[in-house]
Amino acid sequence: MDFTKITEHMIDQSLIWLPKIAAVVFIFLLFFVLSKFVKRLIIKIAAKLNFDPHLTKFFAQISRVIFILLGLVTALGTIGINISALVAGLGLTGFALGFAFKDIISNILSGVLILLYRPFVAGDKIKVAGFEGEVISIDLRYTKLNSEEGIALIPNSKCFSDPVVVYSED
Repeated sequence: MDFTKITEHMIDQSLIWLPKIAAVVFIFLLFFVLSKFVKRLIIKIAAKLNFDPHLTKFFAQISRVIFILLGLVTALGTIGINISALVAGLGLTGFALGFAFKDIISNILSGVLILLYRPFVAGDKIKVAGFEGEVISIDLRYTKLNSEEGIALIPNSKCFSDPVVVYSED
């Protein structure tokens, strides 16, 4: 091959790939901007509904990550990459991570449900898992109690699955 043929081949390939790359960048940026918009929308709606700030931040961040991943997969599909294998790989990775972090995920999901259903709130006196005290705070992983022994961090999965006695309610 001589230099002119190589140059012509490179120009031909550039003309083929340039619109695809521009489309990929556009799609990804569109999903990125959309993720920011949805995150702000969730925060606004949650503020009007008086949702817990921890829960609001959690849902807003999850929605943003989902939109960015969806944009990435869509952009890769536009370029011609077989995304079915990628999606299957992400599914298997998610399964493995879920199994490895099952206790952490259990605490987070229990925390979300506690913050949604509000069986007890900060300031209530409760008894759970052998601890009794006033609820200082509830976050996604732990419920913090001020007990006679000191500050107790009770995993939310215990607060959700074990019996809880609430001595004071609002």
